Amino acid sequence: MTEAVLHPPHPQTGLWSWLTTVDHKRIGLLYGWSAFLFMLVGGLEALAMRTQLIVPNNTFLQADTFNAMFTLHGTTMIFLFVMPMNAAFFNFIVPLQIGARDVAFPRLNAFSYWIFLAGGLLLNSSFVVGALPAVGWFAYANLTSNAYSGLGTEFWVLGVQLLGLASLVAAINFIATIFNMRAPGMTPMRMPLFTWITLITNFLLLLALPVITVALVQVMFDRHFGTSFFDPNGGGSVMLWQHLFWVFGHPEVYILILPPMGMVSEILPTMSRKPLFGFSSMVYASAAIGFLGFTVWAHHMFTTGLGTWTTALFSGATMLIAIPTGVKIFNWIFTIVGGRFRINTASMFAVGFLALFTIGGLSGIMHASPPIDGHHQDSYFVVAHFHYVLFGGSVFGIFGGLYYWFPKVFGRMLSERIGRVHFWLVFVGMNLTFFPMHFLGVDGMPRRIYTYPTGMGWDTWNFWITIGAYLTGIGILAFMYNVWSSLRSGEKAPADPWDGRTLEWSIASPPPVYNFAKLPQVEARDDFWHKKYETKTFRPEPEHADVHVPNPSPWPLATGVGVGLMASGLVVSYVHMAAGMAVIAIGVAIVLLGAFFWSFEPFEM
Repeated sequence: MTEAVLHPPHPQTGLWSWLTTVDHKRIGLLYGWSAFLFMLVGGLEALAMRTQLIVPNNTFLQADTFNAMFTLHGTTMIFLFVMPMNAAFFNFIVPLQIGARDVAFPRLNAFSYWIFLAGGLLLNSSFVVGALPAVGWFAYANLTSNAYSGLGTEFWVLGVQLLGLASLVAAINFIATIFNMRAPGMTPMRMPLFTWITLITNFLLLLALPVITVALVQVMFDRHFGTSFFDPNGGGSVMLWQHLFWVFGHPEVYILILPPMGMVSEILPTMSRKPLFGFSSMVYASAAIGFLGFTVWAHHMFTTGLGTWTTALFSGATMLIAIPTGVKIFNWIFTIVGGRFRINTASMFAVGFLALFTIGGLSGIMHASPPIDGHHQDSYFVVAHFHYVLFGGSVFGIFGGLYYWFPKVFGRMLSERIGRVHFWLVFVGMNLTFFPMHFLGVDGMPRRIYTYPTGMGWDTWNFWITIGAYLTGIGILAFMYNVWSSLRSGEKAPADPWDGRTLEWSIASPPPVYNFAKLPQVEARDDFWHKKYETKTFRPEPEHADVHVPNPSPWPLATGVGVGLMASGLVVSYVHMAAGMAVIAIGVAIVLLGAFFWSFEPFEM
């Protein structure tokens, strides 16, 4: 066998190799580590709010600080944790599942990560200057006007713009990768379901993100140039923001939940040792969920006076989306039934996802009824609903994916003993935190209040909700310890520790830089499984190969830094116009230089 030839040879160690990497696996790791660190920040913001609400009339946080924590917690968990953590899986797993050596545009992939990091740092730099955004993660007009908010809103608007740009760039890349870089013989219906859902999710991003981008540009124009898109005094409408935000915001729910659905759809068949039940129907159901996600946005606006026919239309569409969701739930159940189901941490999180997401989905269907929605609107019942979907759903699915693919990514097994402690702490803590919120909501406790008086009957529930939040935090610490100890001295993972079905399990753990020494020839769905057990034609890959890989490049980083400086300059200009314009000019110069050298740099030698 020949030694792998990387042209030109570059060391794969040291800080510089990470700053200049274009390897999809390393970029996936950068996304994953960054998203997890931001999750810790968002978790601390949540614990701060729950500490304030543990007893009536508490003064742990003042009203403005509570509003800021609420704004940053929601924004962080959505844009800085779940979305980039999903992107980490897209980056690392999808090229391996489709038998590719990298994504279609490796440097564009690196560029998307650096823009994401710039957006996250810009948003959280509001802590440094003491100007926290306090407009809610939904930023309803007219809270974002100059009359009601200051510098903190600039951080929020520009930070979210950068995060949206990063996701938009990545979406184009993943769509191109899945369409053009599948291994020979991998027809669309032979693709793993996680890859299918990645494709659908990135189409949602491609269609939804421009809407919020335009809306945020309008906010900037209202704030800086005296326009009145959202100001009724100038002929605008505060309702316009709600329509634009939720046209993006409801597809965003499926952008957050569909990828964990894909992870669960890989875990359950592997752990059940049988194919995914109803594969084709799962593909069509996922696509239907994506399509219908664009038809239901106004169910967030039932209490705004839309009118009878409009309300009825969106109520019916919201009910309709339960059908493909129900198809997926029953298919997961039927996948488990009749199989030789293995109980481990990954499968426990997958089953936990199934149970908790179903609870969240059922309460969501309740809100398809306008009278029920009117009663629950802006109460803690809604907080319970979307946390069962996004924590019980998205976060549990992500943890399942982490335990499932950790051996492939790092070549080490996570501890099952610690993993089960992690699962039960988070499972009990999550339910103790969010299930009582249903009762508080029905009892009339409004969401987004920073304190409450005694005598309302809310004291006991809020106490136990806060205890549950701290229990969940302890579970996250258990996971962190598991990762740390496993990376140091965990059991070494073989190439195929779970007896997997898809192509990523056919190569070494962790994968070599070139992924596949020879591109696989795919002849069936779950091709790796068939070749192991039915045709018995699978042969392990050679350990080395003569493969060309893309050159590392510093220019995606440089260009990303330039874009970040441009956005930072707009924030600075809110306080000092001349200084802001100088920062913008430096950013533009760096972007132009970075783009120039990027364009003329040889891709591969």
